[in-house]
Amino acid sequence: MLAAMPDSAPSPLSAGGPALRDGGDACPGTLRLHRADDGALARVRVPGGVLSADRAEALLAAAGRFGDGELHLTSRGNVQLRGLGAECGGGLAELLAGAGLLPSAAHERARNIVASPLAGLDGSPALGERLAELDALVCASAAAASLSGRFLFALDDGRGDVDALGADVTLIADGDAFLLRIGPGDEVFRIPAAEGPRAALRAAEAFLRAARDSGAWRVKDLPDPVRSELVRAVGAAAGPAEHRPRPRTAKAPEPGTHGPGDAVKTTPGSGAAPETTPGSGYAPQTTPGSTDALPDAHRHANPHGPAHTAAPDHPPQAPPASAAALAVDVPLGRLTPGQWRLLTATARRYGGELRLTPWRGIVVPGPFTGAEAANTLGALAAAGLITSPDSPWTGVGACIGRPGCAKSLADVRAEAGAALGPAGRLPVYWSGCERRCGHPHGEWIDVVATPDGHRISYVRGERRDPPATVRDDPAALAAAVAAARARAL
Repeated sequence: MLAAMPDSAPSPLSAGGPALRDGGDACPGTLRLHRADDGALARVRVPGGVLSADRAEALLAAAGRFGDGELHLTSRGNVQLRGLGAECGGGLAELLAGAGLLPSAAHERARNIVASPLAGLDGSPALGERLAELDALVCASAAAASLSGRFLFALDDGRGDVDALGADVTLIADGDAFLLRIGPGDEVFRIPAAEGPRAALRAAEAFLRAARDSGAWRVKDLPDPVRSELVRAVGAAAGPAEHRPRPRTAKAPEPGTHGPGDAVKTTPGSGAAPETTPGSGYAPQTTPGSTDALPDAHRHANPHGPAHTAAPDHPPQAPPASAAALAVDVPLGRLTPGQWRLLTATARRYGGELRLTPWRGIVVPGPFTGAEAANTLGALAAAGLITSPDSPWTGVGACIGRPGCAKSLADVRAEAGAALGPAGRLPVYWSGCERRCGHPHGEWIDVVATPDGHRISYVRGERRDPPATVRDDPAALAAAVAAARARAL
């Protein structure tokens, strides 16, 4: 029932160019595994990143029974299990199906849906019902089973966070309506909110018809005339187009507390990065230079000394009176069994669910009193999770690298830890090869291991600045990455 998969195709950012349907859909799932040097890999789709406490426990059980015990977050808010045995298929599928994590075997890799993680928690519109409806519609569509594992739906609560991720079909909440965006274009179409999920599915089915001749996996891979005709055809059923440029920068939830009135505000059609209305800003204060809260695997990642923790540039603040949700980031997206148990227990005690974010973080809905929020954040920080935007790990990501991936030229996770410094304005992602598996979207610093050293470049959507190469000098590499992350607009 569960088969080993061929290696994945190159990222569109690599020299391979647009990914076409010439080698089969190599995206991993739970019914077909990806081969890796540390064992087989399964990717469990979690639409919208929303996990009940029971389903979170089922994922931990699967990781412990069949894999290496750890859970890895992806750039689409999904979960990867690593170190799996090649013959674990029947048991893994049975466990996940029993927990409701595999509602349709035919659609398990098509259920790629990201959603604004703070929707309904900080004064923004709730998206839960629409998310569940879209997932059910995808699973009920025979055509949608042909969507590749790369095709992506997004439900944005209006702040622009997941709209900036470059999804193939995006629904943006706007009053009593949704704005429907197809692919990377700046045109949107206004539709009644109740019709949003069905309109998104129809757009995906229209894409499949448009892609028959070109073999494109995603809307952006279609030839320009075909993509324009697709947008025109979908829009014809929705009404006149409106101009609303896609946000340039994806804004992740800031680690700490969130409550009503903290929602990120955007100016419709401005095309600028979202403007943030700061929340309470409360997070447990740590001692500069301390690494006691980091997991063992990260605490000693820097061979030149302890990881540097920048002191907050604002004075400690009193705990908030209450919080609707807590947000934490996960160093390099890797969660130990103990960290996952703590998060699951917290969810069970308070809001009943976890929300995995496309930025490898987790939102824990409440409500929490001020004291509960402070105590819970303190416990999560002590477990090694990021609870403050001042953490040196904030915005740092990396692929699995060596020794888990045969294609990687370096242990980029250890290198990322060794290069830690003060939190930078821009996120940075370390890749062990040109494939850049799991890279972020929008604006970021790209660090790629090459035979000649590490190549560093500034990426803005589909554009990138000329790169700089740093040869085998860890101190020079750390300085170059820090300077790139600190650059101004």
